[in-house]
Amino acid sequence: MHSVAVLAFENVSPFHLSVPSLVFGRVGADGRTPYRVDVCAERPGALCTPAGFDIDVKHGLEVFERADTVVIPSWPRGAAISDDLRAALHGAHTRGARIVGLCLGSWAVAASGLADGREVTTHWSAAADLARAYPAVLVRADRLWSDLGDLVTSAGVAAALDCCLHLVRTDFGSREATQLARALVTAPHRSGSQAQYIPIAVPDAADDDPIEHAMVWARTHLGDPIDLDSWAAIALMSRRTFTRHFRDRTGSSPQQWLLHQRADRARLLLESTADTMDRIAAETGFGSAVSLRHHFHRILGTSPAAHRAMFQSAAADIPRSGTSLARSMAG
Repeated sequence: MHSVAVLAFENVSPFHLSVPSLVFGRVGADGRTPYRVDVCAERPGALCTPAGFDIDVKHGLEVFERADTVVIPSWPRGAAISDDLRAALHGAHTRGARIVGLCLGSWAVAASGLADGREVTTHWSAAADLARAYPAVLVRADRLWSDLGDLVTSAGVAAALDCCLHLVRTDFGSREATQLARALVTAPHRSGSQAQYIPIAVPDAADDDPIEHAMVWARTHLGDPIDLDSWAAIALMSRRTFTRHFRDRTGSSPQQWLLHQRADRARLLLESTADTMDRIAAETGFGSAVSLRHHFHRILGTSPAAHRAMFQSAAADIPRSGTSLARSMAG
């Protein structure tokens, strides 16, 4: 079982604290969870919250010593960290634990010195202050989350949920993360490179959003050739107007968004079917195994074969039909 330590502190937001517990502590349909979650504090006991109630924390920083992942779900803006917390974070990191800073939790990650010479993501409103406070750290406010392997940071609130689902996907595969997202009634995957702030108003009704309509259409036709002119026609727009509005809506070009959707579908098929690379390439619109390997490695940093091998033990009884699975996951 993967052990997760979540740090609480005085006046921690209950919502921020609940996000990692909700994702990693959720019990599956089989009555089991692949994670063990322990909430801890520098000084165990009663902690105040801004919600008008206290929380009782039973564990201290000693849980860092056995954790596979340490999560700092938030942090008081501009506050330093204690020597004890710094030592505990360094000890966990040296031992091989993954350190995760959600929202302003990236401030504590930066303050620890673990991110010197590297990058962190944080909420856009705190990015400038964080960069000034820790000039040795590259602060990103143009993405939802950043995964460096040993250090993972995210923007706030909803992006923290996206980041935690990404970690479930990394640890246990797309099927587990998708099932969990369905239970939480949230998007199964938003790329970490997606912009935090999209400068366009959300329409009053879903029917008023032609870009969303075009995105749904594309997800259900990933195995088909999708040229930009035909795609723009689905949204009743010219190619140029569609490209502009799509970037405003998603923070990405249509072509890049489509490649990420296809890579994500390929990842799911690799984990959950025994289909050949050629068949998966056809199902996901890459056309050939060569193209699949090229784009999969560029987007996900590994080969399709290596990714399948990673999750093969969890899919001992896998079906041969990728088509039905691909259609069931559309939209």
